[in-house]
Amino acid sequence: MVAYRLDEPPLVIGHRGASGYRPEHTLPAYELAARLGADGVETDLVMTGDGVAICRHENELSRTTDVAAHPEFADRRTSRVVDGTERIGWFSEDFTLAEIKTLWAVERLPRLRQANTIYERRLRIPTFDELLALRRALSQELSRIVGVSPELKHAAYFRARGLDLEGAVAQGLRDARLDAPNAPVFVQSFELTSLIRLREDIGLRTPLLMLTEREGAPTDLAGTPDERTYADLVTPRALRLISTWVTGIGPSKDQVIVRRPDGSLGRPTDLVRHAHDAGLRVHVWTFRTENTFLPLDLRSSSVPQEFGDGLAELAIFTQAGVDGLITDHPDVAVHARAEVFAHAG
Repeated sequence: MVAYRLDEPPLVIGHRGASGYRPEHTLPAYELAARLGADGVETDLVMTGDGVAICRHENELSRTTDVAAHPEFADRRTSRVVDGTERIGWFSEDFTLAEIKTLWAVERLPRLRQANTIYERRLRIPTFDELLALRRALSQELSRIVGVSPELKHAAYFRARGLDLEGAVAQGLRDARLDAPNAPVFVQSFELTSLIRLREDIGLRTPLLMLTEREGAPTDLAGTPDERTYADLVTPRALRLISTWVTGIGPSKDQVIVRRPDGSLGRPTDLVRHAHDAGLRVHVWTFRTENTFLPLDLRSSSVPQEFGDGLAELAIFTQAGVDGLITDHPDVAVHARAEVFAHAG
Protein backbone atom coordinates (compact mmCIF):
# COMPACT_ATOMS: atom_id res chain seq x y z
CA MET A 1 0.00 0.00 0.00
CA VAL A 2 1.35 3.42 -0.97
CA ALA A 3 2.09 5.63 2.04
CA TYR A 4 0.63 9.06 2.68
CA ARG A 5 2.57 11.69 0.67
CA LEU A 6 3.76 13.85 3.56
CA ASP A 7 7.23 14.28 2.06
CA GLU A 8 5.92 15.18 -1.42
CA PRO A 9 3.99 18.43 -1.04
CA PRO A 10 1.49 19.63 -1.69
CA LEU A 11 -1.16 17.20 -0.52
CA VAL A 12 -4.47 17.46 -2.36
CA ILE A 13 -7.33 17.40 0.16
CA GLY A 14 -10.94 17.12 -0.98
CA HIS A 15 -12.85 19.92 0.75
CA ARG A 16 -15.96 18.34 2.27
CA GLY A 17 -15.24 15.61 -0.26
CA ALA A 18 -15.45 16.41 -3.96
CA SER A 19 -18.07 19.03 -3.17
CA GLY A 20 -17.84 20.60 -6.61
CA TYR A 21 -19.43 17.44 -7.98
CA ARG A 22 -21.58 15.98 -5.17
CA PRO A 23 -23.46 17.52 -2.23
CA GLU A 24 -20.87 18.29 0.44
CA HIS A 25 -20.29 16.14 3.49
CA THR A 26 -21.85 13.00 2.03
CA LEU A 27 -20.18 9.61 1.68
CA PRO A 28 -20.35 9.74 -2.15
CA ALA A 29 -18.62 13.14 -2.07
CA TYR A 30 -15.79 11.78 0.08
CA GLU A 31 -15.50 8.64 -2.03
CA LEU A 32 -15.40 10.57 -5.29
CA ALA A 33 -12.63 12.82 -3.93
CA ALA A 34 -10.43 9.79 -3.28
CA ARG A 35 -11.22 8.28 -6.67
CA LEU A 36 -10.30 11.57 -8.35
CA GLY A 37 -6.86 11.33 -6.78
CA ALA A 38 -7.16 13.31 -3.55
CA ASP A 39 -4.62 12.32 -0.92
CA GLY A 40 -7.19 12.93 1.79
CA VAL A 41 -10.60 14.38 2.53
CA GLU A 42 -11.62 17.25 4.78
CA THR A 43 -14.76 17.12 6.88
CA ASP A 44 -16.46 19.56 9.23
CA LEU A 45 -17.82 18.02 12.42
CA VAL A 46 -20.67 19.07 14.69
CA MET A 47 -22.55 17.18 17.41
CA THR A 48 -25.94 15.63 17.94
CA GLY A 49 -27.76 15.96 21.24
CA ASP A 50 -26.80 12.39 22.12
CA GLY A 51 -23.11 13.09 21.68
CA VAL A 52 -22.31 11.79 18.19
CA ALA A 53 -19.99 13.65 15.81
CA ILE A 54 -21.63 14.08 12.40
CA CYS A 55 -20.34 15.51 9.13
CA ARG A 56 -21.96 18.90 8.52
CA HIS A 57 -20.64 22.35 7.61
CA GLU A 58 -22.29 23.91 10.67
CA ASN A 59 -24.72 23.00 13.41
CA GLU A 60 -27.60 24.91 11.78
CA LEU A 61 -29.11 22.33 9.43
CA SER A 62 -31.50 24.14 7.09
CA ARG A 63 -28.93 24.99 4.38
CA THR A 64 -27.57 21.46 3.99
CA THR A 65 -30.52 19.18 4.84
CA ASP A 66 -34.25 19.00 4.15
CA VAL A 67 -35.11 19.50 7.83
CA ALA A 68 -37.51 22.36 7.00
CA ALA A 69 -39.65 19.92 5.02
CA HIS A 70 -40.20 17.67 8.06
CA PRO A 71 -43.40 18.72 9.87
CA GLU A 72 -42.47 16.53 12.82
CA PHE A 73 -39.54 18.87 13.50
CA ALA A 74 -41.29 22.19 12.88
CA ASP A 75 -41.41 23.06 16.59
CA ARG A 76 -37.61 22.77 16.88
CA ARG A 77 -36.98 25.83 14.76
CA THR A 78 -35.39 28.35 17.10
CA SER A 79 -32.74 31.03 17.43
CA ARG A 80 -29.28 30.53 18.90
CA VAL A 81 -26.17 32.63 19.31
CA VAL A 82 -23.35 30.52 17.88
CA ASP A 83 -19.82 31.90 18.09
CA GLY A 84 -21.17 35.40 18.66
CA THR A 85 -23.66 35.39 15.77
CA GLU A 86 -27.41 34.94 16.10
CA ARG A 87 -28.76 32.20 13.85
CA ILE A 88 -32.32 31.04 13.24
CA GLY A 89 -33.10 27.50 12.18
CA TRP A 90 -32.73 23.90 13.28
CA PHE A 91 -29.64 22.92 15.26
CA SER A 92 -27.87 19.58 15.36
CA GLU A 93 -27.65 19.54 19.14
CA ASP A 94 -31.48 19.44 19.33
CA PHE A 95 -31.60 16.12 17.46
CA THR A 96 -30.60 12.57 18.25
CA LEU A 97 -28.55 10.66 15.72
CA ALA A 98 -31.61 8.53 14.90
CA GLU A 99 -33.50 11.71 14.03
CA ILE A 100 -30.60 13.09 12.00
CA LYS A 101 -30.64 9.88 9.97
CA THR A 102 -34.19 10.65 8.80
CA LEU A 103 -32.95 13.80 7.01
CA TRP A 104 -31.67 14.01 3.44
CA ALA A 105 -28.62 16.01 2.44
CA VAL A 106 -29.21 18.89 0.02
CA GLU A 107 -26.84 20.99 -2.08
CA ARG A 108 -25.73 24.08 -0.16
CA LEU A 109 -25.13 26.14 -3.32
CA PRO A 110 -27.95 25.02 -5.66
CA ARG A 111 -27.82 28.01 -8.02
CA LEU A 112 -24.10 27.71 -8.46
CA ARG A 113 -23.96 23.90 -8.56
CA GLN A 114 -27.26 22.93 -10.10
CA ALA A 115 -25.91 19.56 -11.26
CA ASN A 116 -25.46 18.52 -7.63
CA THR A 117 -29.17 18.92 -6.95
CA ILE A 118 -29.97 15.69 -8.82
CA TYR A 119 -28.59 13.81 -5.81
CA GLU A 120 -31.02 15.40 -3.34
CA ARG A 121 -33.29 13.02 -1.41
CA ARG A 122 -30.76 10.27 -2.14
CA LEU A 123 -27.94 10.87 0.36
CA ARG A 124 -28.05 10.69 4.16
CA ILE A 125 -25.97 12.50 6.78
CA PRO A 126 -22.87 10.49 7.72
CA THR A 127 -21.24 10.21 11.11
CA PHE A 128 -17.52 10.71 11.64
CA ASP A 129 -17.18 7.00 12.38
CA GLU A 130 -18.82 6.16 9.05
CA LEU A 131 -16.38 8.43 7.24
CA LEU A 132 -13.44 6.78 9.00
CA ALA A 133 -14.74 3.35 7.94
CA LEU A 134 -15.04 4.58 4.34
CA ARG A 135 -11.50 5.99 4.50
CA ARG A 136 -10.17 2.61 5.57
CA ALA A 137 -12.10 0.74 2.86
CA LEU A 138 -10.93 3.14 0.14
CA SER A 139 -7.33 2.88 1.32
CA GLN A 140 -7.51 -0.89 0.95
CA GLU A 141 -9.26 -0.79 -2.42
CA LEU A 142 -7.02 1.89 -3.96
CA SER A 143 -3.82 0.43 -2.44
CA ARG A 144 -2.77 3.81 -1.06
CA ILE A 145 -3.36 5.63 2.19
CA VAL A 146 -6.32 8.01 2.06
CA GLY A 147 -6.05 10.63 4.78
CA VAL A 148 -8.65 12.60 6.69
CA SER A 149 -8.65 16.20 7.93
CA PRO A 150 -11.50 16.65 10.42
CA GLU A 151 -12.38 20.23 11.35
CA LEU A 152 -14.01 20.76 14.74
CA LYS A 153 -16.80 23.31 14.41
CA HIS A 154 -18.06 25.37 17.38
CA ALA A 155 -16.18 23.26 19.95
CA ALA A 156 -16.38 25.86 22.75
CA TYR A 157 -20.07 26.40 22.01
CA PHE A 158 -20.78 22.67 22.26
CA ARG A 159 -18.67 22.36 25.40
CA ALA A 160 -20.78 25.08 27.07
CA ARG A 161 -23.84 22.95 26.29
CA GLY A 162 -22.33 19.83 27.84
CA LEU A 163 -21.25 18.22 24.55
CA ASP A 164 -17.61 17.20 24.17
CA LEU A 165 -16.74 17.43 20.46
CA GLU A 166 -13.00 17.14 21.09
CA GLY A 167 -13.48 13.99 23.14
CA ALA A 168 -15.76 12.41 20.55
CA VAL A 169 -13.31 13.09 17.73
CA ALA A 170 -10.36 11.80 19.72
CA GLN A 171 -12.26 8.61 20.60
CA GLY A 172 -13.25 8.08 16.98
CA LEU A 173 -9.65 8.37 15.86
CA ARG A 174 -8.47 6.04 18.60
CA ASP A 175 -11.11 3.46 17.73
CA ALA A 176 -9.90 3.64 14.12
CA ARG A 177 -6.27 3.23 15.26
CA LEU A 178 -5.36 6.67 13.95
CA ASP A 179 -4.07 8.30 17.13
CA ALA A 180 -0.38 8.53 16.27
CA PRO A 181 2.07 11.28 15.29
CA ASN A 182 2.48 9.75 11.83
CA ALA A 183 -1.22 9.05 11.24
CA PRO A 184 -2.66 10.34 7.93
CA VAL A 185 -4.76 12.80 9.93
CA PHE A 186 -4.77 16.57 10.38
CA VAL A 187 -7.23 17.65 13.06
CA GLN A 188 -8.17 21.27 12.42
CA SER A 189 -9.88 24.10 14.26
CA PHE A 190 -10.18 27.88 14.21
CA GLU A 191 -10.18 27.67 18.02
CA LEU A 192 -6.66 27.52 19.43
CA THR A 193 -7.95 26.53 22.88
CA SER A 194 -9.63 23.49 21.32
CA LEU A 195 -6.36 22.34 19.77
CA ILE A 196 -4.47 22.89 23.02
CA ARG A 197 -7.12 20.87 24.86
CA LEU A 198 -6.78 18.04 22.34
CA ARG A 199 -3.02 17.96 22.78
CA GLU A 200 -2.58 18.64 26.50
CA ASP A 201 -5.77 17.45 28.22
CA ILE A 202 -6.96 14.65 25.95
CA GLY A 203 -3.52 13.58 24.82
CA LEU A 204 -4.29 13.24 21.12
CA ARG A 205 -1.06 12.53 19.23
CA THR A 206 -2.15 13.17 15.63
CA PRO A 207 -0.98 16.23 13.69
CA LEU A 208 -3.02 19.36 14.48
CA LEU A 209 -3.64 22.42 12.29
CA MET A 210 -4.70 25.87 13.44
CA LEU A 211 -7.02 27.45 10.87
CA THR A 212 -6.80 31.19 10.29
CA GLU A 213 -8.43 33.94 8.27
CA ARG A 214 -7.16 37.24 6.94
CA GLU A 215 -9.45 39.24 9.25
CA GLY A 216 -11.11 38.68 12.61
CA ALA A 217 -10.13 36.64 15.64
CA PRO A 218 -10.78 33.18 17.08
CA THR A 219 -14.22 33.14 18.70
CA ASP A 220 -12.93 31.16 21.68
CA LEU A 221 -10.63 34.05 22.63
CA ALA A 222 -13.34 36.73 22.49
CA GLY A 223 -13.97 38.27 25.91
CA THR A 224 -10.92 36.60 27.45
CA PRO A 225 -7.64 38.22 28.52
CA ASP A 226 -6.14 36.74 25.34
CA GLU A 227 -7.75 38.76 22.56
CA ARG A 228 -5.26 38.02 19.80
CA THR A 229 -6.49 38.28 16.24
CA TYR A 230 -5.67 35.85 13.45
CA ALA A 231 -3.10 38.37 12.22
CA ASP A 232 -1.48 38.29 15.67
CA LEU A 233 -1.30 34.49 15.54
CA VAL A 234 0.62 34.29 12.27
CA THR A 235 3.52 36.58 13.13
CA PRO A 236 6.91 34.80 13.17
CA ARG A 237 7.04 34.94 16.98
CA ALA A 238 3.48 33.63 17.40
CA LEU A 239 4.08 30.82 14.90
CA ARG A 240 7.09 29.64 16.90
CA LEU A 241 4.95 29.71 20.05
CA ILE A 242 2.00 27.76 18.65
CA SER A 243 4.36 25.14 17.20
CA THR A 244 4.42 23.85 20.78
CA TRP A 245 0.96 22.40 20.13
CA VAL A 246 0.29 22.28 16.41
CA THR A 247 1.89 20.72 13.36
CA GLY A 248 0.79 23.37 10.92
CA ILE A 249 -1.53 26.19 10.01
CA GLY A 250 -4.45 26.38 7.62
CA PRO A 251 -4.61 29.94 6.29
CA SER A 252 -7.09 31.30 3.78
CA LYS A 253 -5.78 31.81 0.26
CA ASP A 254 -5.49 35.56 0.53
CA GLN A 255 -3.18 35.25 3.52
CA VAL A 256 -0.70 33.43 1.28
CA ILE A 257 -1.18 35.39 -1.94
CA VAL A 258 -3.07 38.66 -1.64
CA ARG A 259 -5.51 39.97 -4.18
CA ARG A 260 -4.95 43.39 -5.68
CA PRO A 261 -7.61 46.10 -5.27
CA ASP A 262 -9.02 45.22 -8.71
CA GLY A 263 -9.55 41.59 -7.62
CA SER A 264 -6.67 40.08 -9.57
CA LEU A 265 -4.07 37.82 -7.98
CA GLY A 266 -1.16 39.63 -6.41
CA ARG A 267 2.18 38.50 -5.00
CA PRO A 268 2.91 35.94 -2.28
CA THR A 269 3.28 37.13 1.30
CA ASP A 270 5.98 35.88 3.65
CA LEU A 271 3.58 33.60 5.54
CA VAL A 272 4.70 30.29 4.00
CA ARG A 273 8.36 31.12 4.69
CA HIS A 274 7.64 32.19 8.27
CA ALA A 275 5.60 29.04 8.93
CA HIS A 276 8.27 26.77 7.49
CA ASP A 277 10.89 28.56 9.56
CA ALA A 278 8.81 27.66 12.63
CA GLY A 279 8.64 24.02 11.50
CA LEU A 280 4.97 24.25 10.54
CA ARG A 281 3.10 22.89 7.53
CA VAL A 282 0.81 25.17 5.50
CA HIS A 283 -2.51 23.79 4.20
CA VAL A 284 -4.39 26.48 2.28
CA TRP A 285 -8.16 26.80 1.80
CA THR A 286 -10.34 26.83 -0.28
CA PHE A 287 -9.75 26.31 -4.00
CA ARG A 288 -12.84 26.27 -6.23
CA THR A 289 -12.91 26.36 -10.01
CA GLU A 290 -16.07 28.41 -10.60
CA ASN A 291 -15.54 32.00 -11.75
CA THR A 292 -17.20 33.53 -8.69
CA PHE A 293 -14.42 32.19 -6.45
CA LEU A 294 -11.44 32.95 -8.70
CA PRO A 295 -9.24 36.04 -8.92
CA LEU A 296 -10.54 38.43 -11.54
CA ASP A 297 -7.69 37.77 -13.96
CA LEU A 298 -8.36 34.02 -13.96
CA ARG A 299 -12.10 34.15 -14.69
CA SER A 300 -13.32 32.91 -18.05
CA SER A 301 -16.44 35.10 -18.16
CA SER A 302 -18.86 37.08 -16.03
CA VAL A 303 -21.03 33.97 -15.49
CA PRO A 304 -20.51 32.94 -11.84
CA GLN A 305 -21.00 29.19 -12.25
CA GLU A 306 -18.80 28.72 -15.32
CA PHE A 307 -15.31 27.33 -14.77
CA GLY A 308 -12.38 29.69 -14.99
CA ASP A 309 -8.66 28.93 -14.93
CA GLY A 310 -8.59 27.10 -11.62
CA LEU A 311 -5.60 25.14 -12.89
CA ALA A 312 -3.53 28.31 -13.05
CA GLU A 313 -4.49 29.39 -9.53
CA LEU A 314 -3.62 26.01 -8.07
CA ALA A 315 -0.32 25.95 -9.95
CA ILE A 316 0.62 29.39 -8.61
CA PHE A 317 -0.03 28.30 -5.02
CA THR A 318 1.87 25.05 -5.57
CA GLN A 319 4.85 27.06 -6.79
CA ALA A 320 4.53 29.24 -3.67
CA GLY A 321 5.59 26.21 -1.61
CA VAL A 322 2.41 25.34 0.28
CA ASP A 323 2.08 21.86 1.78
CA GLY A 324 -1.62 21.25 1.21
CA LEU A 325 -4.32 22.36 -1.25
CA ILE A 326 -7.84 22.10 0.18
CA THR A 327 -10.19 22.06 -2.80
CA ASP A 328 -13.74 21.39 -3.94
CA HIS A 329 -12.36 20.05 -7.23
CA PRO A 330 -9.58 17.58 -6.33
CA ASP A 331 -9.08 16.34 -9.89
CA VAL A 332 -8.15 19.87 -10.98
CA ALA A 333 -5.65 20.18 -8.11
CA VAL A 334 -4.08 16.79 -8.92
CA HIS A 335 -3.64 17.88 -12.54
CA ALA A 336 -2.19 21.27 -11.56
CA ARG A 337 0.31 19.65 -9.20
CA ALA A 338 1.39 17.20 -11.91
CA GLU A 339 1.87 20.03 -14.40
CA VAL A 340 4.02 22.04 -12.00
CA PHE A 341 6.36 19.16 -11.22
CA ALA A 342 6.50 18.00 -14.83
CA HIS A 343 7.70 21.44 -15.86
CA ALA A 344 10.11 21.58 -12.93
CA GLY A 345 11.66 18.32 -14.07
